[in-house]
Amino acid sequence: MKTYNKLFILALILFAFNACDQNYIDGISAVDPGADETAPQVTINFPPEGYEIQTNDAIASVDIDFEVRDDIEIGSIKVNIDGAEIASYLEFMDYRVAMRTYTYDNVTTGSHVLSITATDLDGKTTTATVNFAKSPPYVPQYEGEIFYMPFNNEFREMNSLQLATKVGNPTFADGIQKGTAYSGAADSYLTFPTTILQGATEVSASFWLKVDNSMDRAGILVVAPPADNNNDRSKGFRFFREASNSGATQRFKLNAGNGTADSWFDGGAAADVEPNTGEWTHFAFSISETSAEVYINGELVKEGDFSGIDWTDCNVISIMSGAPNWTGWNHLSDGSLMDELRIFNTALTQEEVHTIMLKEQASFYMDFNGDFKEAISSEDATVVGNPALDYGGGVDGDAYQGAADAYLSFSTADVDIQGEEFSASFWMNINATPDRAGILVMGPEDSANPDAQNDRTSGFRFFRENASGMQRFKLNAGNGTADSWFDGGAAADVDPTTGNWVHMAFAISGTEARVYIDGVEVKQGAFSGIDWTGCDLLSIMSGSPRFSGWNHKSDESLMDELYLFKKALSAEEVTLMMQDGL
Repeated sequence: MKTYNKLFILALILFAFNACDQNYIDGISAVDPGADETAPQVTINFPPEGYEIQTNDAIASVDIDFEVRDDIEIGSIKVNIDGAEIASYLEFMDYRVAMRTYTYDNVTTGSHVLSITATDLDGKTTTATVNFAKSPPYVPQYEGEIFYMPFNNEFREMNSLQLATKVGNPTFADGIQKGTAYSGAADSYLTFPTTILQGATEVSASFWLKVDNSMDRAGILVVAPPADNNNDRSKGFRFFREASNSGATQRFKLNAGNGTADSWFDGGAAADVEPNTGEWTHFAFSISETSAEVYINGELVKEGDFSGIDWTDCNVISIMSGAPNWTGWNHLSDGSLMDELRIFNTALTQEEVHTIMLKEQASFYMDFNGDFKEAISSEDATVVGNPALDYGGGVDGDAYQGAADAYLSFSTADVDIQGEEFSASFWMNINATPDRAGILVMGPEDSANPDAQNDRTSGFRFFRENASGMQRFKLNAGNGTADSWFDGGAAADVDPTTGNWVHMAFAISGTEARVYIDGVEVKQGAFSGIDWTGCDLLSIMSGSPRFSGWNHKSDESLMDELYLFKKALSAEEVTLMMQDGL
C-alpha cells in the first residue's frame, strides 16, 4: 500500500510539470501601472494640531503616527522636527501605502513643528505639518508648596500632574484670573490620596471662594479618617462653613485632631462672609506643631494653641465636600466656586498669605521659564527679532535676555490687563547698551509719525535713559488729552555696571502715580486717571513700535518675574512683591 501511494504522488507531480510545459497555467506577467498622475497623500494621525505635552520632566517623548499613500509608488519619506531630519524611509513592502510610527524622545520645552515629506518615483512631493508643544515643567511657586490646582478646564494637580477622582458632576466657571474655576454642584466633589501629607508635621492651605449658600453648610477641604459615624475628628483636619446670622452670612471654621482629641478654631463673627455677592474671597489656614491660624482676605480671624496634627488612617483629601469621610453633621458638597487651591507642608505666616493673595490677583504674569508664554492667559508672546532666555540666570529660574531690535508684544485682545487702575512689578539686571530703551509700553499708534511714533495722550510708557553714566528710570502716562511725567531725577538713577538684580514697580490710580525702585518710592505725583484709547498692544523690553520717536527701542538687559495688575499697588504690596524675589 505504501509503494502504491508513493507512485501515485509521483504521477501527480509529473502531471503538474507537464501541464506547466503545455501552458495549462499562465505564468506571471507585468502589468502597466499607468501614468503617475498625483502627488503622495500624507496624513499625520498623531500628534494632532495644537497638541500639548504635559510632563514635569525636562525632556519628553512623542509617538509620531503617520500614513502615506501614492497612486503608483512611494519613493521616500522624511520626518523633520523644527527643520531637522529625525527619520527617513526608502524601502516599502507595499509600494503604494506606508504606515509608520516613530518615537521621538528629545522634545524640549516650547513650541515645535513636525513635518513629514513624501516623494514619489516621479519626483512629486507632498509635505504635511503639525504644530505641537511641550509645556514647561511646573515649578512650585512657593516654599513648601506640595499641591496646586488652578482648575483651568481640568481637575489636575500640577506638582504630580495627577487627575482628581471626580464624584458627581462638578463643572467649570470663570475664575479669579483669566481662566476657569471649580464650580460646585449637589453631591459633587473631588478627591486625591493623602500620600503628600504623610509625615508632614505642618500643613497649610490657600484658596479663593465665590461663596454660594444654596447648601447652607458644606465641607470645603477635609482630610479625615473613615469612621462608622463619619465624624471622627481626632485626626486630620476639617475646614468647612455653616449658616450664621439667620442665614445672612456663612461662618468658616477649622477643626483639627492631634490623634486623641480635636481642637476648634472658630472665629465667630470675625469669620462670617456674606454669600452670593459675586465677589471672590480669599481663605487660608495654617497648622503647626504648636498653633493653628485661620485667615480671611489676609486678616487673622482666629488663632489658638494646638499640639500637632495626626494623619493616622486619613486616606483621602476631599475638595469641596466633607464626603466621603466626614458627613456626620451633613457637611456635604459645596455649590460655591473655588480657584487657585494650594496645599503646603509648612505653616504659612500672615505675610506669606498676603503675598500669595497679591500674586493671584495679577492679571498678567511671565516667569520666562523656558518660553515666552503668559501664564494666566496661556498666550504666547509675539516675538520680534531674536530675544533669548538666560537659562538658570534669573531671579527664579530663567530670565528674558534682550537683544538688539528684539522685543515681545501681546495684543490687548488676548490678555486682560487694562483697568481703571494699573500697576507693574518686575526685576531687571541692567545693561546700559543701548544707553536708552523702552521697558514696558502700552500706547496708541501715532499714524501721523509712523517712523517715529510718540503719541503720549493715552496709555503709559516706562523707560530708561543715560544720566551721566547712570540709568534714570521714568514713567509717562496719558489721561486721554494730555500726558504727565513721573521723573524722580537722581533718586531714580541705577548703576548699570553692578550686575545686580533691581526690583522695579509703578502704580497708577485715578488720582496719582508712583514709581518704586527696590521698594523705595522715587517719584509720586498727581494724575487724573489713565485712558486706554487706541492702546491695543503691550510691548515688553522695547518702546517699539508705539514709542520710538525718541529712540527708546529695544533693551538688552535681563528681565524676570513680570507681573501686571488692574489695581494700584500700595507701598506695602510693592515691598511684598520685592521681598518674595529676594
